Amino acid sequence: MGKTALLLGITGLVGEALAKSILADARYDKLVSFHRRKSGISHPKLEEHVVDLFELQKYKDAFKADVVFCCIGTTQAKTSDKEEYKKIDYGIPVAAAKLCSANNIPKLIVISALGADPKSSVFYNKTKGEMERDVLKHNIKETYFLQPSLLAGNREEQRTLEKLAVGAFKVFNLFLVGPLQKYQSIKPKAIVQTMQYLAFNTYSENRIESDEIKKIAN
Repeated sequence: MGKTALLLGITGLVGEALAKSILADARYDKLVSFHRRKSGISHPKLEEHVVDLFELQKYKDAFKADVVFCCIGTTQAKTSDKEEYKKIDYGIPVAAAKLCSANNIPKLIVISALGADPKSSVFYNKTKGEMERDVLKHNIKETYFLQPSLLAGNREEQRTLEKLAVGAFKVFNLFLVGPLQKYQSIKPKAIVQTMQYLAFNTYSENRIESDEIKKIAN
């Protein structure tokens, strides 16, 4: 019997790439996806649930898998209201962790962010840090947080400043060496490969920074 994976965030840059990887992988029998709008992906192994992600607890009976991938996230540019931002980047992963615990799902893999710290004075980093802290309170057998730097990829929506930053980082990456390597931009493919690795293997650390993501992917 193959694994059943459950994915939150299939319509995002990493989530879509991860979904396609899982669907093409014979080690999985099923991919269950919870999202707010249709993914546009058609596959016999895909079971889609179009739901309100702010009310995940209502779908406890369908929230079952061997591994849960949480690729949920927004940006301050896209979601300027801090309360709404926290409902997405904090509330959804924590709700997912609660369901994993309730349904005895042994593994949860979450995309967080480099610099996540509940004591940070930066709202974005503080929110991610609080999310990590409170996800761990649910005592899932294995929980991993991937902390990527800037994603180097083409998103559906236009983000002019982000595109400029990605372009600049192609140059900056050459100078970010040694301890600074973790600040290099990272491709979605590396994150997907690492998430896939973690789905079938254990790892010594809960939190995996951007440079370590690349090492695992390779």
